[in-house]
Amino acid sequence: MLDALQYQFMQNALMAGLLAAVACGIIGVYVVVKRIVFISGGIAHASFGGIGLGYLAGISPVLGAMLFAVTSALGMGLVIRRTKLPEDTAIGILWAMGMALGVVFIGLAPGYAPDLFSYLFGNILTVPSSDLILMLVLDAVIVSIVIALYKELQALSFDEEFGRVVGVPVEALYLLLLCLIALTVVVLVRVVGIILVIALLTIPAAMARQFTHDMKKMMLLAILFGALFSFFGLWLSYEFDVASGATIILLSGTMLLCSFGLSKLLSKRRSLSQISPPQEGRY
Repeated sequence: MLDALQYQFMQNALMAGLLAAVACGIIGVYVVVKRIVFISGGIAHASFGGIGLGYLAGISPVLGAMLFAVTSALGMGLVIRRTKLPEDTAIGILWAMGMALGVVFIGLAPGYAPDLFSYLFGNILTVPSSDLILMLVLDAVIVSIVIALYKELQALSFDEEFGRVVGVPVEALYLLLLCLIALTVVVLVRVVGIILVIALLTIPAAMARQFTHDMKKMMLLAILFGALFSFFGLWLSYEFDVASGATIILLSGTMLLCSFGLSKLLSKRRSLSQISPPQEGRY
């Protein structure tokens, strides 16, 4: 792996993994705690329309995805909060429309059709330096907002009714959280792609939640797990010459299953140790 790090594309890949780990570690905790993984999936797939729009308009597909993802997040949030349409129905409609618009826009774009697989499944080895700068800026935005509104977002995540009673603007924060999810999705498009972005948003956070219920510690652990998964996933993909994004996700999922098994085993041992053995000669 150290030999591979002499190449520029591998250095960019490692940096992209670290930046993605920061965004996922912070936003993923809110997604897992508030149980809005399905909404995140809807935003991720709807952003495909923005990629197609970027190709059609001749602008950066990542910029198009950013605009489309934020617009979809706001639309999804307002539809869910202000209409009687069931949540899963609204998400499914926007999910399908975003994907369909992406296919139509790319079909209308002049010239050869671009490689869609790089956006659907991602390729961390082709992340350019310009995207790293964009990811760094987005990470800074996410960290700044979360630091400024940490208590309010915590109230939104655990108990909306309590937050509303004490004067927290619940709906505005909910829409803001969806926008942050949308920005995180855009950060991850180049790394693991739209299809696998939900896994990287949820797996490190779900694993961190097994070790602590403190949100700050949960975020730090999720960032650490995401960074380790990215580094060792890259190393395994380099050694075995397989797809890097998929390897990162498979490694993350395997470690999550192992942590579930370990947690259950430790819980069982603690339960057994609390049962006092009968004293000799008592009966």
